[in-house]
Amino acid sequence: MVFMVSKKFYITTAIDYVNARPHIGHAFEKVIADALARWHKLKGERVWFLTGTDENAQKNVQAAKEKGVDVQKFVDKNSKIFIELCEKLNIKYDDFIRTTEKKHVKKAQEIFKKVYDKGEIYKGKYEGLYCVGCESFITEKDLVDGKCPEHDKVPEKISEDAYFFKLSKYKNKIIKFIENYIIPEKRKNEILSRLKNQELGDLCVSRSGLDWGIDSSIDKKFKIYVWFDALINYVSGADGNWPADVHVIGKGINWFHSVIWPGILMSAGYKLPKKLLVHGYLNLGGQKISKSLGNVIEPIGLIKKYGCDAVRYSLLRSSIFEDSDYSEKILISRYNNELANKLGNLISRVSALAEKNGLEKCENKLLKKLRLKEIERLIEGFELNKALDLIFKFIDVCNEYVQKKKPWESKNKKVLYELADSIKVIGILLWVFIPSTSEKIAKQFGFKIKFNEIKKSIKIKKIKKGEILFKKI
Repeated sequence: MVFMVSKKFYITTAIDYVNARPHIGHAFEKVIADALARWHKLKGERVWFLTGTDENAQKNVQAAKEKGVDVQKFVDKNSKIFIELCEKLNIKYDDFIRTTEKKHVKKAQEIFKKVYDKGEIYKGKYEGLYCVGCESFITEKDLVDGKCPEHDKVPEKISEDAYFFKLSKYKNKIIKFIENYIIPEKRKNEILSRLKNQELGDLCVSRSGLDWGIDSSIDKKFKIYVWFDALINYVSGADGNWPADVHVIGKGINWFHSVIWPGILMSAGYKLPKKLLVHGYLNLGGQKISKSLGNVIEPIGLIKKYGCDAVRYSLLRSSIFEDSDYSEKILISRYNNELANKLGNLISRVSALAEKNGLEKCENKLLKKLRLKEIERLIEGFELNKALDLIFKFIDVCNEYVQKKKPWESKNKKVLYELADSIKVIGILLWVFIPSTSEKIAKQFGFKIKFNEIKKSIKIKKIKKGEILFKKI
């Protein structure tokens, strides 16, 4: 007897600092990863989806001190808000990792020791600049008007004994590796240009004089540098699924994931991840939305006001690779013009007419206008916004077909069958993006949300007009 083993798909988001409440940028990254995870589940693959929180950072310590709260209690409380965001967004992760939990601490210390025993961590002295916002050592040439360009703050000057990782040793191997690693091409070329045009120094991987963080496994006077520790979450949370098929991150942390992370893995003898998806930022009036800049849009509030799928849809309509403007006004426009006027209207009209007149099975010629192969290609290439665009172009085709055939006059059951069968395919594909809505449509029209159901004709059943999916704002 032959047993078929389903293909593995392991996807991660970046882990979030818990120094403040989540903003819309966190929601954006999570729905991108969740949509990709759902796509692979839809295709019958064995998916492992990891997200979580980065709790060992000094910015968390600073935020706790400002509030006069114990650091552990502070990160415990704030981590729960990120879990709440995932629940409200219908993010179906398999593990939510926290870098203060034992399994992660153990794995971070183990890998640090492994690299040290290999002779690739050595003691020296660090003198230079440190941006607490980035939790990163930076150089003078990285600054803009004396400030970190990412956080618009003057970095601290630091001079301390430290341990260094021989990252420079792996420069050529990293250059070769990232040729097929980073998506999109623009982000890959930025890293390659930097690697080829400047020296790659060794990486400071310890901090001294800190009470918070993971103890170094080779010298208890030191804590492991937070980025060395944080990146290891992808291994400590893998549950036997390493290597990752896709890391989903924002462009601000591209260097850490495309250079430092592969370097650590090469040294520690681990397999390398397959793809790094680097998404753009969401902007408010042209400026990046971030906690440090204080121009946040609160996603949990938006979900309470407009619903989970409305927020998910409005985010996934944004460009994945480039920066996009985002606002409540944009959300409302996408909700009214696309979810209500197009999708909601189609479901409402067809279900009402099908309830009244019934269906008669026939060949569905309408489906020939759905560019399914192109939609598949776009999702596999991480261009979720473009795939959504094609799905909604087909919804337009269906709405135009209703207007052209006028089934309220002709009572044509074959036309209604074609429309119901097309709605089945639309509903299955939309589960990737707006799952709750898709599940309502599936229940109403009587189909299963499985990819192989796309090729099957819809079964004739009694369809009833349901509640309006999206009431106009």
